[in-house]
Amino acid sequence: MAKHWADFQYEIYLQGMTGVVPRLPTDLTRLERLAEQRLGPGPVGYVAGSAGTGSTAVANRAALDRRRIVPRMLRDVQERDLSVEVCGRALPAPLALAPVGVLSIMHPDAESAAARAAAAQGLPYILSSASSTPMEQVAEAMGDGERWFQLYWAKDREVTRSFLHRAKAAGYTALFVTLDTPLLAWRPRDLDQAYLPFLHGVGTANYFSDPAFRAGLAKPVHEDPDAAVRHFVGMFADPAKTWPDLAFLRENWDGPIVLKGILHPDDALRAAEAGVDGVVVSNHGGRQVAGSVAAADALPRVVEAAAGRLTVLFDSGIRTGDDIVKALALGAKSVLVGRPYAYGLGLDGQAGVEHVLRCLLAEFDLTLALSGHASPATLTADDLIEESV
Repeated sequence: MAKHWADFQYEIYLQGMTGVVPRLPTDLTRLERLAEQRLGPGPVGYVAGSAGTGSTAVANRAALDRRRIVPRMLRDVQERDLSVEVCGRALPAPLALAPVGVLSIMHPDAESAAARAAAAQGLPYILSSASSTPMEQVAEAMGDGERWFQLYWAKDREVTRSFLHRAKAAGYTALFVTLDTPLLAWRPRDLDQAYLPFLHGVGTANYFSDPAFRAGLAKPVHEDPDAAVRHFVGMFADPAKTWPDLAFLRENWDGPIVLKGILHPDDALRAAEAGVDGVVVSNHGGRQVAGSVAAADALPRVVEAAAGRLTVLFDSGIRTGDDIVKALALGAKSVLVGRPYAYGLGLDGQAGVEHVLRCLLAEFDLTLALSGHASPATLTADDLIEESV
């Protein structure tokens, strides 16, 4: 019998019989405001902030809210199976933790706590290149948990090669390559605080622990940390990369490769032609291009272009269980969640992340069933209507 994630609600109600209520809201849209009240403006702004006026983040939410689920009745939904297969891996539900860097600004246990929370729920954790914790330490923290590695594609080929070899050795099974951040966008919330953690050596753990990176330094990191930061800044991103460069990644990574940041159907076609395994329809949660197309509006055209040749995943705006239903109905195989679990981490460590994941999946399970579906596989665009604006 498949696990019913919805049972979390009865666990909460039964605990209430002894006077125990959840430490965090079960309406996950309330977490951002709570984080604003309890955490510092720099860290919260870094997680919550977006490019420009924030119009793209607003558009992400509007595109999901504009689509409404049309429930169907008298279908047998007593036994439900939310499992999916992504990148050749069997997952208990169509949800993974998106790569979020520099998590030590939210909680001292940082990426290790988030990874343990993912592993406890059987969900994949995608570790950011820009993590506060070396990839090997995160892998150890989550034991046998499913883990994927996100690559910020450095200018230095040897550092990139070293990252890929280290990730493979540490048991990361899929590579997610973020394409939409060849440069940092204009982010007023960070600029107004002059807040960029990397300049203080935060979010650089994978680099500072890397032999190829350290080979480019005149002195060890601890002897001249400022020089190490400058070396990092000089190589972190490369706006000169083009499609033929993907061949280098395939030569140095023998597992699935997923390109993150695809919004145009022609780019999905290019990805398929390049021989990668999947794409993430994403605008980086609105953090990179102000005025960008909403991710949910881009999703159907990318799915159509992929036409079974690529696994299509989705992020940017997922906050609720019904958001997951909508993304899957629009053709995504699975979704990634980012900011909500970062807020959960900041507010209550590993327990906060687990709370977010269990709430999301309980609401997804219930919404799916109450809409007449016992499996994500039966969702189609016909289960949605789009409200006119």
